Amino acid sequence: MSLIGLTTTIPVEVIFAAGLTPVDLNNVFITDHDPYRLIRRAEHDGYPRNCCGWIKGIYAATLERGIRRVIAVTQGDCSQTHAMMETLQAGGVEVIRFAYPYDRDPELLRGQIEKLQTHLGVGRGQVEEARARLRPVRETVAEIDRLTWQEGIVTGAENLYWQVSCSDFEGDPEGFGARARQFVETVRAREAAPEGIRLGFLGVPPIICGLHDFVEACGMQVVHNEIPRQFTMADSLDTDLVEQYRRYTYPYDVFARIEDINEQCRRRQLDGLIHYTQAFCFRQIEDLLIKRGVPLPVLTIEGQDPAEVDARTAMRLEAFLEMLAGRRS
Repeated sequence: MSLIGLTTTIPVEVIFAAGLTPVDLNNVFITDHDPYRLIRRAEHDGYPRNCCGWIKGIYAATLERGIRRVIAVTQGDCSQTHAMMETLQAGGVEVIRFAYPYDRDPELLRGQIEKLQTHLGVGRGQVEEARARLRPVRETVAEIDRLTWQEGIVTGAENLYWQVSCSDFEGDPEGFGARARQFVETVRAREAAPEGIRLGFLGVPPIICGLHDFVEACGMQVVHNEIPRQFTMADSLDTDLVEQYRRYTYPYDVFARIEDINEQCRRRQLDGLIHYTQAFCFRQIEDLLIKRGVPLPVLTIEGQDPAEVDARTAMRLEAFLEMLAGRRS
């Protein structure tokens, strides 16, 4: 099957309907045996040091993987995507543009989905068949999420992996779904983790390696991954495709995200939140609105390049845990 790269989550149903294999370039980058070497390659090609690490990683991952077509989100994601698209085009990569309407206008969104369908040569019926094919897989990953926050038998890092993989289903929905179902069966034999401080992670998946594992080693339980949960589309499986991607909060204004965060704080009985922000990203500005809009303590952690948890971040996380434990007692 022909590969097609993604810069972020898009209506992947259209890609599967076209008989293509989606590849989330973020996942290719961060799971590389040495993701920092991809940063170095981008900088060697002329990317400035003070631009988003994810953008540099996506650029280099596209070239190293030999991907010749990429769907790039030109509205609703990183503004630096525009310049990255141009550098890829200069290298002979075909770029297909997709734009989420900022105001969540359903007709504009429908137009973008239909434009993508036309470009890939598929009709609405084929897309609906692909959507039905993905539904049981999305439901299985939603069950993994429930086992995280309700049963306490799935770790925050495991939760992150399964949810973030719903951006492309690792190119093989049936195989991915089978592995997810096997994981569910395996973890049901586990004992629940001891009750601890219950945390939610806000923002894009962190570029910092092992951050979830470090947090849980400190005695905290990560029972919510905000943006990765959105990748599953678990809240909109009974709607149509346009509404499914209207409810997906990441590409739109921060206020819908805050509403969703507050709902999950109540539902999951969270004690605090960690907001991961990426260096040189405009979403760092939204941190102040999130802190004003949610009723729980929020610790903001910034990352720039792939690396382990540094000493300063470790000290801040440990102090945050002590503060939350004091509030709880």
